[in-house]
Parts: sequence; C-alpha cells; structure tokens
Amino acid sequence: NITFIHCRFCKRAESGSTLLGYIGIDTIIEQMRKKTMKTGFDFNIMVVGHSGLGKSTLVNTLFKSQVSRKSAGWARDDKIPKTVDIKAVSHVLEEGGVKMKLTVVDTPGFGDQINNDNCWEPISKYINEQYEKFLKEEVNITRKKRIPDTRVHCCLYFISPTGHSLRQLDVEFMKRLSHSVNIIPVIAKADTMTIEERQDFKQRVRKELEMGGIEFYPQKEFDEDMEDKSDNDKIREAMPFAVVGSDKEYQVNGKRVLGRKTAWGIVEVENPNHCEFAQLRDFLIRSHLQDLKEVTHNIHYETYRAKRLNENGVRIKNSAMKLMQMNL
Repeated sequence: NITFIHCRFCKRAESGSTLLGYIGIDTIIEQMRKKTMKTGFDFNIMVVGHSGLGKSTLVNTLFKSQVSRKSAGWARDDKIPKTVDIKAVSHVLEEGGVKMKLTVVDTPGFGDQINNDNCWEPISKYINEQYEKFLKEEVNITRKKRIPDTRVHCCLYFISPTGHSLRQLDVEFMKRLSHSVNIIPVIAKADTMTIEERQDFKQRVRKELEMGGIEFYPQKEFDEDMEDKSDNDKIREAMPFAVVGSDKEYQVNGKRVLGRKTAWGIVEVENPNHCEFAQLRDFLIRSHLQDLKEVTHNIHYETYRAKRLNENGVRIKNSAMKLMQMNL
C-alpha cells in the first residue's frame, strides 16, 4: 500500500496504512492557524515604474489603508531623485485577528531620467541585500528563533498605458530581475484606454514578454499539479492586469464605492466591468500570497544561497591551497 506525499517542490513516496480509528492528524490545520494568529506574518511588496503611474495609490487601494510612501512624508511636489532611490515603509495590518507586517518598497526615480541605462541595478542590489541579510542570520551558530524576513516576495511592475508596445526599459528590467524576484506586470491607469484598446494592448504585451523569454509570476514550471496548472493558466491568460487605483469614495446607485470621477461618470475600481483591479487583489492577496512567499524562499532565495555558499567554498579552498603552498 503506497501513499504519495505531495509537496510543492519535491515528490516522494512513503508506505502508509489504513487508520483503525481517529488520531487527530486533521487538527494540524487548526494548530497552524492558532500559531499564525499569535505570531502574525510578513509580506514585502516592491513597486516599480516611472512616476505618475499611480503606484502609491494602487497599493493603498489594495490594502485599504495608507501604506504607501506618501503617507510617510513624501510630498507630490518633491523633486524626482537623480538616481533610483529605495524607500521601504512598514505597517502592521490586522484583520479578523490575523496580523500582517506589510512592507512597501518604493523605487522613486526609476525610468524618470533622460539616460536610464542600468537603472535596475540599485533595485537588483537591494533585492540581493535582503537575501544576504537572511542568509547571515540563517548561518549564525546562535540564530534567532524567528529570522526577520525583509526579502521581497513580490514586485509589481507598472507598465505605462501607451497602447503601443513595451519600452525597452520595461523589457530589460523584467528580463534581468525575473530570476531573482516574483514579477507581476500590471498596466497602470487602464481607464485611459477603451476596452478594445486595453485588450489589444494586453495581447501585445503578452506576446512581447513571450518573445523576450521573460517569465513572470506564476511561472509555469512551478505549477504543482493539474488543478494548479488549470487555475494558473487562467491567471496567466488574464495578465497583465489592467488596473485603476483610487482611495476616494463616491455614491453610485445608493452605495459607496472606490472610484475615479471623470466627465463621463465614475470609474469603479472594484467593478470587474470597469477594470481588473479586483482580479489583481484576489490573486495577490486572497489566493497566492502564501505561494509568493514560498516561491521566494524555496526558489529565488535558495538560488542565491547556493551561489553564495558555493562562492564561499571556492574561497576557502583557494585560501587552504595558498596556505599549503606557503608551508611547503
């Protein structure tokens, strides 16, 4: 009698037997829930895109609170940095007794210069620095019971709604960072396009990403099973999500809704007929948040960890050889 134990990143078979009575294995889920309720969890999201695309507003809309850098003293009339700056702001959110420490990492200055060559380098450096911090804590002889997790679990990349094609910078950034962080591309300010223009642009972007060999989250090779593949295929076909963000409420048919007021009416942020914000929110928070954390830890961080430990091994070996040569 063989029972298959299936996990996301490994497959192994173990012998099993029929239970003769109730043991209580099923209570593990409740145990995990109670522990999470006590300790809470971390989620770190990075937003990248040139200024004016509504990055801060969208993040505030996603988490229904003032969590962006603007609420941390960033004024609209502040000068755009001459180089890419990295600003991380943390807040503790609580819902239904569950606490989440949310860190929003903003990248003001990205794509805003005349010469944007290598402007992804400070972002790549920041992502790797967080992996290095975690690694140093992990290899300590006396390490903390719970290692602080500042690793970037998700990078929302904002695409300008040009209706034409991706900029070379868009392609270059996603190509260079897709193997070190979970990239989720979104089309910003989707209400500037008609529904037909939006669909055409989405198809064009998907084609360009495919031609460029750019993998965005959820990556096909990490699909767990056929059910997972089926669900993720629907998400991949809908991406990049064309979104609108707003933290202002308006009265529509007797209900208060988040929206943007235009000369033609109210663009309702959470109305799927108006934009795809609700799809992005459900995907990012309600169905794939834990998976984003797992892929970060088991794939991106492990890749970085293996590389660094290998480098250290080579360095130690070379030092030992030099020492031996000196003693000869």
